[in-house]
Amino acid sequence: MEELVKMSPKGQLVVPKDIRTQEHFKPTDRFIAVGVKGGVLFKRVKIPNVKMEFKSLSKDIAQHFKKENVKRKDVEEAIQWAKRE
Repeated sequence: MEELVKMSPKGQLVVPKDIRTQEHFKPTDRFIAVGVKGGVLFKRVKIPNVKMEFKSLSKDIAQHFKKENVKRKDVEEAIQWAKRE
């Protein structure tokens, strides 16, 4: 699908509604702009949600520690040992 768009004085382009709908673009989506001969290519990219990934990783670690019977004291001792090394 091709549509003509016009650049604003601020350098902004509007993605036509038909394309936004077809591609399921949302207002919070991020794109990478790549200069190509005679134009620009925009590609949607996913930015990881660091907070959610941290929560997920923390949960996985807590489950592993519980399974292996690792106590808080063990972790604190390991930290102190690492600081001495």
